[in-house]
Amino acid sequence: MRAFAEKVFASETKDEQVRDEISLFDVAEDCPILHQEMAHHLHADDNVEKRKRHHHSRTVVFPGAPQAAAGSVVEVDTPTYLEVPDFQRVAVIGDYAAGVTMDDFELSCKGLYRALTIREKYMKLAYQRFPRTASQFLRQMEGETFKVEDEVMPVFNPPPKDGEDPFDTSNLPKNLGYVARMKDGLMYVYNDAAAADKHQPKDLPHPDYNTFIDDMNFLIALIAQGPTKTYTHRRLKFLMSKFNVHEMLNEMEEMKELKLNPHRDFYNCRKVDTHIHAAACMNQKHLLRFIKMSYRVDADRVVHKLKGKEVTLRELFESLHLHPYDLTVDSLDVHAGRQTFQRFDKFNAKYNPVGASELRDLYMKTENHIGGEYFATIIKEVASDLEDAKYQYAEPRLSIYGCNPTEWVKLSIFIIPYGRDFVPHFGKMLENIFLPVFQATIDPQSNPELSIFLKHVTGFDSVDDESKHSGHMFSTKSPKPEEWDIAKNPSYTYYIYYMYANIAVLNQLRRQRGLNTFTFRPHCGEAGAITHLLAAFMTADNISHGLNLKKSPVLQYLYFLAQIPIAMSPLSNNSLFLEYAKNPLPEFHKKGLMVSLSTDDPMQFHYTKEPLMEEYAIAAQVFKLSTCDMCEIARNSVVQSGLSHEEKVHFLGSEYLKEGPEGNDIRKTNVAQIRMAYRFETLCYELNLIKEGLKAE
Repeated sequence: MRAFAEKVFASETKDEQVRDEISLFDVAEDCPILHQEMAHHLHADDNVEKRKRHHHSRTVVFPGAPQAAAGSVVEVDTPTYLEVPDFQRVAVIGDYAAGVTMDDFELSCKGLYRALTIREKYMKLAYQRFPRTASQFLRQMEGETFKVEDEVMPVFNPPPKDGEDPFDTSNLPKNLGYVARMKDGLMYVYNDAAAADKHQPKDLPHPDYNTFIDDMNFLIALIAQGPTKTYTHRRLKFLMSKFNVHEMLNEMEEMKELKLNPHRDFYNCRKVDTHIHAAACMNQKHLLRFIKMSYRVDADRVVHKLKGKEVTLRELFESLHLHPYDLTVDSLDVHAGRQTFQRFDKFNAKYNPVGASELRDLYMKTENHIGGEYFATIIKEVASDLEDAKYQYAEPRLSIYGCNPTEWVKLSIFIIPYGRDFVPHFGKMLENIFLPVFQATIDPQSNPELSIFLKHVTGFDSVDDESKHSGHMFSTKSPKPEEWDIAKNPSYTYYIYYMYANIAVLNQLRRQRGLNTFTFRPHCGEAGAITHLLAAFMTADNISHGLNLKKSPVLQYLYFLAQIPIAMSPLSNNSLFLEYAKNPLPEFHKKGLMVSLSTDDPMQFHYTKEPLMEEYAIAAQVFKLSTCDMCEIARNSVVQSGLSHEEKVHFLGSEYLKEGPEGNDIRKTNVAQIRMAYRFETLCYELNLIKEGLKAE
């Protein structure tokens, strides 16, 4: 046995050229793969000198950081809570374009740079956010200087001061006398009716249709480009591995920072539910309790019209052969489960308690016989629960269908007191959505309720079942909105363009008037084509869901570089499209995408009185998130929310607009400065690669 072992050992230590046996991995000399690999190797050798020219001089310069003179010592009196403790960094030395040829590296960087400039252009046009760090690097690539005053930001109304009436209509701006009209799906503002007849609009630019199509086609080609897909895939794998190493080396140091932070922990750092539908903002037990209470109090009150006849609450339940006393959360049947997976139609049916649309109209609609009183009361009770929690906030979403121009007025009348018809074509739906808002902006005193309501609106959403394929490709040959008179819906991108274009013009008008502006924050990437996420990359301030980013490395990398906020709802996805354990949230978080947690529909997906905390608790357990992870996600939710500048200063610190550790106040956010420094340095490193790739041309 020993002799046999020595023989095997000796054969393994022989020189390969004189080895007796053929290895499983030996390749014949005439194998075409061998020739192909050799040609590839020789081509790579041709680039060695080119690589070396750029490698030796490559340094990462953090934008905005003061550069000290060589050899000098600068003493800075920095508050302790702003200092970044020493931590172990992951440094990569050598060939920074490893894995791809220099030609592919340069091609990828050129495409990524143009993609970022496209997003920056459309964000500025609509007064939406674009990260300061990315802007600084783009200006460096263009040989220009970044100026803070050139930065654009959305404007949100501050909260009312003590004793101030948030619904006061006495100080509304005066009528400008302008005329607003829609043409080809876009709102135009004119000085007067005569100018409108001649189509001489005011200078409120909207995105040029053909340019938008060209930009979109470029991005479609970019995300399908082989070298760029390879490069971004490798960068994303590197980001994932880099975070894992960072966590292994610095987790204890991050925890030490948090332990030394007085008063603040995960429970009392602010977190915002940025994606929650008002019609399902309560949990199922809350709704059941309210239905029973309303029956005890209002059984003989006329609350509904049934077949043209007014009926009391008691008569309504009798017509449904129900008695509230017998109802349970199971018989209410509003909770989503296994039967709704990949069945959006069944999920929509869950909005009807006990399967009765009459109860949905009565308890979860703004337009009904009692003016939405029950719905308003439920929202107030949910708001009261949030006030009790103190550190949780929500941005509920109300529905406008665009069926008639009075929807905005009715919704504002519903909101102020309480704290679907056929449309001939798509253009009419757009007009019903936007014309009332433009008119209330031009002449707030003509509709004070709507004007006051708009002060408390922070953004527009676009919601439907994304998995439905429209069969229409958005292009220069697409019909105008006034020509879209078929029952079938236009494509997602068609919707997105016209929503964004009108919001952009509206924001410019409102900015001129000194009014608050709106962000565009659609449902995107939960299902459907990858082009949904591409259209949102061009137009949206932030998105909800974003699951399909895992299917496109190029888009995922672009969302990272542009730090586009993504409100993710793993519990919602678990019941509809993706099992919880497969959710990409932890992967996105590790790579550095700006993700936050949201509830979507607590009535369908949650059990407790605090659905947002339920979302955090389950994510922390399943994904093994640390305290620093959860506080970072909570901080992201505040940053991407529609809370006013004054509120964000109070919740995040006075320097929150700055990126990196300088913009983080650990006393308020409970996010370790080490983590913020890591995120900032990593983002700068990736942006610097693009800058170096452009230099190499």
